[in-house]
Amino acid sequence: MAIPKPYVAVVTGASSGIGEATARRLAHEPGAKLVLVARRQERLDALAREIGGATVVAVDLTDPGAPAEVLAAVASAHGELHLLVNNAGASWRGGFAETGWENVERHMKVNFEAPVRLTEALLPLLRATAAKGAPAAIVNVSSTSARVGRPRAGAYSASKFALAGWTDSLTAEESAHGVHVGLVLPGFVATEGFPATELRRHPVLRLIVSKPDKVAEAIVDCGLRGKAERYVPRYYWLAAAARILAPRLVRRATSSGTFTTATAKDAPH
Repeated sequence: MAIPKPYVAVVTGASSGIGEATARRLAHEPGAKLVLVARRQERLDALAREIGGATVVAVDLTDPGAPAEVLAAVASAHGELHLLVNNAGASWRGGFAETGWENVERHMKVNFEAPVRLTEALLPLLRATAAKGAPAAIVNVSSTSARVGRPRAGAYSASKFALAGWTDSLTAEESAHGVHVGLVLPGFVATEGFPATELRRHPVLRLIVSKPDKVAEAIVDCGLRGKAERYVPRYYWLAAAARILAPRLVRRATSSGTFTTATAKDAPH
């Protein structure tokens, strides 16, 4: 895929973790013009300086006016858009009996509603870019939890399942308009929000924990190279396949006391 110059990309959750790594990776592309979106202004400003300049939008994406604010910033600074990376997300662990609908609802607002609403606002720009013959893409960062649920992470899984399902439909709808839609499904990734502390201390389980840079490269694969879907690490697709081929076995494994204890304080992206 030929990358035009300039190449305008919006990255949400850019103040740390996967979003920051993605912004740094995209900044290496010749002619890249980035729009960094997150809540923490000072971190966005620091990152923008480090990568040689970027438009910064400090906003909480769950606020009703956030999509319009991001759209206004992109339109004012660049007037076009080639790539939207819906990465921002959060997790609060807890069993359903204890945390109830309230926990499900707050996950849905951050991990599903926010990217859907932002996509709605920016989709006309992406379609206009594609109509000119330039590449246009959306990358939604879901999770392997969108394929396999675990104890005390049901609310998180529900939001990521919703994002993955919506992505499949959006892919089919937007292909006719020239907008590619990719899906990235990280497993356990050590970030500020998801430290994976107990896993990284385990002599064997630490091997299943990946790094933000790996996810950033998967996002580039889906956003710039036209890949449909990427697991990070790649072998995590085996868990998704097992969920379809051997659901009883997977349920038994995810319900085991050993696995639950080893990951009780951690959540995958």
